[in-house]
Amino acid sequence: MSHTPAESTESPDSAAASFRSEVTVELVKHSAADSDVLWAARVSTAGEQSLEELQKDPERSKGLINYLMRDRHGSPFEHNSMTFFISAPIFVFREFMRHRVGWSYNEESGRYRQLEPVFYVPGESRKLIQQGRPGKYVFVEGTPEQHELTSRVMEDSYRQAYEAYQEMLAAGVAREVARSVLPVGLFSSMYATCNARSLMHFLGLRTQHEQAKVPSFPQREIEMVGEQMEAHWAELMPLTYGAFNANGRIAP
Repeated sequence: MSHTPAESTESPDSAAASFRSEVTVELVKHSAADSDVLWAARVSTAGEQSLEELQKDPERSKGLINYLMRDRHGSPFEHNSMTFFISAPIFVFREFMRHRVGWSYNEESGRYRQLEPVFYVPGESRKLIQQGRPGKYVFVEGTPEQHELTSRVMEDSYRQAYEAYQEMLAAGVAREVARSVLPVGLFSSMYATCNARSLMHFLGLRTQHEQAKVPSFPQREIEMVGEQMEAHWAELMPLTYGAFNANGRIAP
């Protein structure tokens, strides 16, 4: 079942828990274009004339980007930057931060601010049942009863955890200690900055796609983040994005 954030004018001390099934990704700034790849690649043969090459035949530029992607000449794809503001459950960020090369992160801190009672509950489209063994398993649809159970149990647990958190804060316990009772389904927010090469590596592992040469089995919630980041990137660097898909979605 789908949940959306409940709007409230109450202070965090008295706010009721709210529940969400969606993550959000906002592109807050960027310096990213296909031309960044082109001048970086052409400097190896054109030197200081590489910037003049940018206005030449577009089809030639498309071919160069495809060649770089196909033969895995990766460094020209690093001369760009994208910064995203992401709101997702804590367990998504713990997976996210396994991606270290070419990424920078800053996340909101439970040491320095009181955390808001916004929690993740799977929506109706989230497959609940795992079948098979690791490396071979698939997820299938849950029954209405399983969805109802999941939502009810998670929401009850979240409310109890946040009440315990509030109780400790009211008694003067430090935020960095009191936060220990909060679950990984709590929503957090962060800025994540990357370049196209590091994003391609992320997407190759954290999304499923019909054009991928190497199969991936991401958890659905981090895939939801990846899909939104991919949509932003595709608009910024369409030639690079097209070459990524045409060459099996393998980062160069």
